[in-house]
Amino acid sequence: MLYVVLFFTFFSLFLYVLLGGADFGAGIVELFSSRENRELNKLTVYKVMGPVWEANHIWLIILIVILWIAFPAYFNIIIIYLHIPLTLVLLGITMRGVAFIFRHYDAVIDGTQVWYNRMFRISSLITPIFLGMSFGALLSGKIVVTDNYSNTTFAEIFMYPWLNTFTVLTGLFYAALCTFLASTLLIGETEGDIRKMYSRKSAIFTVVLVLVGGAVLFYGYWYDMVFIKEFLQNSISLIAIVLSALILIPLWFAIGKQKRVQTRIYAGLQILLVIFAAVYTHFPRLIITSTSEVNMLENTAPESVMHVLGISLIIGGGIILPGLFHLMKSFNMIRIPSRSGKHTAED
Repeated sequence: MLYVVLFFTFFSLFLYVLLGGADFGAGIVELFSSRENRELNKLTVYKVMGPVWEANHIWLIILIVILWIAFPAYFNIIIIYLHIPLTLVLLGITMRGVAFIFRHYDAVIDGTQVWYNRMFRISSLITPIFLGMSFGALLSGKIVVTDNYSNTTFAEIFMYPWLNTFTVLTGLFYAALCTFLASTLLIGETEGDIRKMYSRKSAIFTVVLVLVGGAVLFYGYWYDMVFIKEFLQNSISLIAIVLSALILIPLWFAIGKQKRVQTRIYAGLQILLVIFAAVYTHFPRLIITSTSEVNMLENTAPESVMHVLGISLIIGGGIILPGLFHLMKSFNMIRIPSRSGKHTAED
């Protein structure tokens, strides 16, 4: 049952990065758009993502529950030493949800709408950044695992591991990935000049994604970080990243031909390859502390617990996945038309 639990662990991670990432990215696209295009994006996000946006966070919940039950040693390190950025992530998700609802359903239409819009856009940016910073902290080798807090400061234990150049770059990389995903997936939901706007955004953030990803690798290599060195020396991980880059070619061809389903498949494959490359590089030692590398397959839950958890995940997956597919299929008939007139979307 261990492998069943591992499958659902990384499957939940993949779906949250893909679906939750696109959700966050829609707000980032709106943040970096002109005033007129912000209103267009607001309408698009509301009609396309509105019916399903709450379902995206189920994968984060499943991931946390699996770590808590099956891999308590990992869960303890993450929750204890990264409680500050994870709290900020939770606040960002809450702020974003509140803003998303009230900017559409507030009974009083006045100046508060401006603040709801700003809250939605800013929280859409900072939340994936803090998520990326948390993931970067796990691989940075700066987490200080200790039971003796008298010999270290609060900042050394709870601030420096996640608040440094490498983690900030990792956070920016994930935010750029989210924006690329949202721009690419929303192309298939729009027409005309609005489609052109998302096409331009997708192209721009593809470049941003490559530049920030290169900065992450360069910084890690320059400062001799264990994870980056092993990543660059791992042929399988490098092949996965190269394949992810090559998929851009059929992806843009599918976009040009307005192949809605193929566009999503190619975007999903890219995310799958990126996650595979990151995990495969250092699995099962996915947490690198200042003194050791924590093995995910050690100190796991008892076999009896794994057995019950595995069966529960299989049954739950059999219920949730068809329901989620039906939900998305039911609301996947909304197409945002081109706005009237000859005016085109200007960024």
